[in-house]
Amino acid sequence: MSKRKASKPVAGSTLASASVTAFDSPKNIVRFIGVSLAGGKSDKACVAVLEYYPENNKIFLSRLFEKIKSDEKISGDLKIHELILQNAETLKYVAFDTPWNLPNCITCKLKCPGYENCHVPHIEWMWRHQEDRLKKKRPKKLFTPYTQRAVEMYFSTELEEVFHLHHAMGANTAPLMARASFIRKRLSEVECIEAFPKLSLWRMGKALNLMKSQISDHRAAFGGDESRAQFIKALNDNNIAFIYHQDAKNMVENNHAFEAFMCGMTAFLKYKNLTEKRPKGFPKEEDWIDFPIDGLKIKDLIA
Repeated sequence: MSKRKASKPVAGSTLASASVTAFDSPKNIVRFIGVSLAGGKSDKACVAVLEYYPENNKIFLSRLFEKIKSDEKISGDLKIHELILQNAETLKYVAFDTPWNLPNCITCKLKCPGYENCHVPHIEWMWRHQEDRLKKKRPKKLFTPYTQRAVEMYFSTELEEVFHLHHAMGANTAPLMARASFIRKRLSEVECIEAFPKLSLWRMGKALNLMKSQISDHRAAFGGDESRAQFIKALNDNNIAFIYHQDAKNMVENNHAFEAFMCGMTAFLKYKNLTEKRPKGFPKEEDWIDFPIDGLKIKDLIA
């Protein structure tokens, strides 16, 4: 497991000339942790620790742990768990980039009539959503409430752009959900939220006046690193966050590291009441994903 060793701030930042010791006092410090998971047997998981100092009104990326993997006798899951609990005393939110709950349809204890005849609130919401979509455009595939959640349907149609999330129980996400659930159940003392880095980047990128092409696909094999670099540069140019050179370099080179940071920033925005609330009528028992408010401004991002 690697972490930042360099201590040089990002060049050009107004914080670059400030001594980090100015923020060393633990008084009123608030921490946020972003977790980007990968398969439990891989070495791609990353954890970002962000620190916010209300008295100085500054936030910075204090630690970036990359390539968290299992050893012969210690799992990567335990390492992630310990990294989180090391900061538990001052930790406000832990933001994961994957769900940790099964779709409600799977955990339902009622006698199942089939979802065509089900009147559980979240199923009824899904049917209304489906019918609204059919009125606008055909053909549409029928939803599957045992693999997907209401929030995934909402993201695909109700935002300013189409954001397709993998189904919580889909082939790509199910193993990650199982891992997140395993880690989450041991974190009863901290509050966990779910984030979607792509949407957080989109909303924050618009606030930073970045072009659509610069924020549309930070995961692309070709151009994704440039997209991440431009976003980090924009954060620096606008003095949004304090980021060390080595951390910035690592996030450009490693998308998982970047997404862990984006999860942490989403948690910070939630703390500042700058994330979207559940929409009216959205089923209360369903999971919600936190993401920046529409119309976010640069002045909102300046910590």
